[in-house]
Amino acid sequence: MTEDESNSKGLMERQTTGEDRVRMAARQLSEPRTANWIASEAGWSHEPTKRVLERLVDDGILHRDESGTHTTYYPDYRRQAMQEAMRLRDSGHTVEELTDRLADMKAQIRDWEDEFDVESPNQLRGTLAEEGLDADEEDRRREIAREWEHLQRRIDIVGFAIREWNFLTPTNEPAEASS
Repeated sequence: MTEDESNSKGLMERQTTGEDRVRMAARQLSEPRTANWIASEAGWSHEPTKRVLERLVDDGILHRDESGTHTTYYPDYRRQAMQEAMRLRDSGHTVEELTDRLADMKAQIRDWEDEFDVESPNQLRGTLAEEGLDADEEDRRREIAREWEHLQRRIDIVGFAIREWNFLTPTNEPAEASS
């Protein structure tokens, strides 16, 4: 680690509270996680992390799932998708550029479907049972399945941003209440 990186990390720790770090970690979740996992990511202890997570649940930022062996927390994926669509709209890209990105993602998925003769990431994972696959090919297929799922989520968000391009346009005027 360089001196600049060390100073930057120290500055970050001095300028953020444990609560700030928990909130940042919680907002970046892409799958349900336990309070212990989030506490570890935030570099903070379990009990205060859990209190912050409960406030985030009360505020509608996170959801809590107690159906498994451990309570997990996950973000409101609709809110995340809307925020990501707004970021795409505000990023300076044109609707044509986003349309090209959407076409590229869909083409990549079609290439995997053709290469492996499957229709989904889970069907691709099922091919790991085939005889004769070496460890490198198994790892490659697992990674492709993860990337495939990621692209499916991105396709949904980019498609939404394209469809709702005008709606997502930033405005400086407050919306008028209708009676």
